[in-house]
Amino acid sequence: MALTDLCRYPIVQAPMAGGVSAPGLAAAVGEAGGLGFLAAGYKTADGMYQEIKQLRGLTGRPFGVNLFMPQPPHTDPAVIEVYRNQLAGEATWYETPLGDADSGGDDGYEAKLAILREDPVAAVSFTFGCPEREALAAFAALGTYTVVTVTTPDEAQAAQSAGADAVCVQGIEAGGHQSTHRDDPQADGSGIGLLSLITQVRESVRLPVIAAGGLMRGAQIAAVLAAGADAAQLGTAFLACPESGAHALHKQALTNPLFVRTELTRAFSGRPARGLVNRFMREHGPYAPAAYPEVHQLTAGLRRAAAAAGDAQGMALWAGQGHRLARELPAGQLVEVLAAELDAALAALAAASRNRNT
Repeated sequence: MALTDLCRYPIVQAPMAGGVSAPGLAAAVGEAGGLGFLAAGYKTADGMYQEIKQLRGLTGRPFGVNLFMPQPPHTDPAVIEVYRNQLAGEATWYETPLGDADSGGDDGYEAKLAILREDPVAAVSFTFGCPEREALAAFAALGTYTVVTVTTPDEAQAAQSAGADAVCVQGIEAGGHQSTHRDDPQADGSGIGLLSLITQVRESVRLPVIAAGGLMRGAQIAAVLAAGADAAQLGTAFLACPESGAHALHKQALTNPLFVRTELTRAFSGRPARGLVNRFMREHGPYAPAAYPEVHQLTAGLRRAAAAAGDAQGMALWAGQGHRLARELPAGQLVEVLAAELDAALAALAAASRNRNT
């Protein structure tokens, strides 16, 4: 199976965990000719299975499921305790207890793998690492297309060696978590921009490339295709769609002049993730330890309480650098608009090339 067999247009809807990538969103994208994705991260194995069943009831088009790789436990509980104390005022303000930082770090990975082997889907992608060769081989035998998200050429080479069908190349412009295979605090902020990364990965591996990071318009899709990508993955662009499961405050914040920029932060999860700068990020980002998923579990209740209180200043407002370009269109219509913009950009490039050659 080739990537082009999964969708009519080279447009992939990013799997956004936390309820954003709902079955209705993936179905609408697939029906319009893109490739929709469910996000299994932060869900139980049964929760993932129920969403797959729901999505199959909405569309017969191919779709993918994204899994989080298990993370090693943090070795210094004292560091997490210091951050817990830092957040005590937030717990008082939102009148909710802090979460249990030790509630597990494997995200039900093995159980989810078992379900996806027993009841295969068209594509499975992986975040925060590369699966074992055996896991990828098992999916290959089932005809499931596998994608490993990478942020460096070395990670792309590891994915190729393990037997992945493709890599999703994530530039530092991307919203949400940086999908580094190893969380190194010394490397914070040193990620590679998407266009440079595509070229470096293209010269390192032979795998198809899905480009991700700040893409909001069809002309940008044309640019990454020209740079060597086979498809583009868009997250923030679909976050504003009515089918997205994002909180209304999150959707509004994308174009709210109050939120003028994005930054990478560990404040909400303990791993670098790009979001709109708000009060919580400013106050706690400088002190957040490199401890995922412990910090994520610690702050989960705070984030829910902030959303329930209508306080965007306490929420994790994940967004890519192109967030101000968000359009509140139905997901299917957005795919069609992006495809039309892509065609127009490619036609303009072809015309410019002909003019130079005459």
